[in-house]
Amino acid sequence: MPDYKVFPLPDTAEGLVDAEILTWHVKPGDEVTVNQIIVEIETAKAAVELPCPWAGVVTELHAAAGETVEVGSPILTIDVDPHGAAAAPAEEQQSDNGRTATLVGYGPKTGVAKRRARKDSPVPAGSVQSAFARTAAPPPPPVVEEEIPVVPDSPAALLDMPGGYVPLAKPPVRKLAKDLGVDLRSLTGSGSSGVITREDVERAASGTAAVAAPAAGPGYDPATRERRVPVKGVRRATAQAMVDSAFTAPHVTEFLTVDVTPMMELRARLKEHPAFRGVKLTPLTFAAKAVCLAVQRTPDINAVWDGAANEIVYKEYVHLGIAAATPRGLIVPKVRDADRMSLRELAEALEALTATARDGKTQPAEMVNGTITITNVGVFGVDTGTPIINPGESAILALGAIRDMPWVVDGQIVPRKVCQLSLSFDHRVVDGEQGSRFLADVGALLADPAFAITY
Repeated sequence: MPDYKVFPLPDTAEGLVDAEILTWHVKPGDEVTVNQIIVEIETAKAAVELPCPWAGVVTELHAAAGETVEVGSPILTIDVDPHGAAAAPAEEQQSDNGRTATLVGYGPKTGVAKRRARKDSPVPAGSVQSAFARTAAPPPPPVVEEEIPVVPDSPAALLDMPGGYVPLAKPPVRKLAKDLGVDLRSLTGSGSSGVITREDVERAASGTAAVAAPAAGPGYDPATRERRVPVKGVRRATAQAMVDSAFTAPHVTEFLTVDVTPMMELRARLKEHPAFRGVKLTPLTFAAKAVCLAVQRTPDINAVWDGAANEIVYKEYVHLGIAAATPRGLIVPKVRDADRMSLRELAEALEALTATARDGKTQPAEMVNGTITITNVGVFGVDTGTPIINPGESAILALGAIRDMPWVVDGQIVPRKVCQLSLSFDHRVVDGEQGSRFLADVGALLADPAFAITY
């Protein structure tokens, strides 16, 4: 007798209400195994792949690709006993390595636990050596480093900059386009909301792709020459969060122009140091370190207003958010315990975070519980801005473009590397004096990295 089990849409992130079905990896009649990826969904925070909790045969898909489904609603039915033999539940099935199969990954491995080799004790986080130039373990082999993008001379140059315009396409489609030598920016996607599909890339590679009008695509009305795209997923969540923040937290924004020539000189020296070989050091890395150090002197900037409890919550850790532009919209993944990291560790964490976000692989758990955020508008050639605070935080720092500008040094006008910083903060938690001191400290650390030894 058939034994049907219905798989409801789970809550993959805390407080998830609904999600959009992006891609089905199975169809009715397919046999599936435990933990096999069956569907990719887009939540309010990220794209997530869902594994199958049972083995059996797919009998029905309850939602089509592009459809938005509420949490708890059925999305898939599986016959777990297609051959008349009772299928073992997921929690009882074990893999060859002796681990119990679960909904995501595997549970603890049975057998005697083995002690791991002990690593050398790390340098105390508060020491002078741990500030800007703590020496790491033996360096990895040298790799070719990507330089900081040059400030563009025209808007068109933004297309070629990291973090610039990114066409809507999934990572496998991007890889296919790269392998076939197809420029995704030249294509108009035929998928939902203008997403570029595998077929679009293959047609372009074969020379049969149709040249569409720039405004054409799903939702386009030739009569009005307008295109309407439903607001959902990351875009909807971002919009709601920004509205909630802007109209809940009283924002104050302050600005500071800084001569960062010493920081850029230190960066050049560290690139030649064996301890930093193979590490991509960017101005964002130095700004991240400066923020973590400045928080020590102004802890209010790392606190948050809890209106429900009528309390201010002071965080004794820094989960640093980095605003990242992705094909699905703006996301803010976090570097956990960034204040405990050396400069090298921060550089590695930021590079990994950026690569994951660019590939659309950032998970919902990586975007919650931040304490303070940096948005690097400088990669777009922008000098500064008035950023909106992320909900659940009290401050956000905008890092502007670094430009060669005339600067007065010892009474003489000389060319220097100059950058503008802007800090938005919640005036319920942070007073003007505290916000000003924090911004001044960040600026001082970027203007003279040696200042870090005074912390």
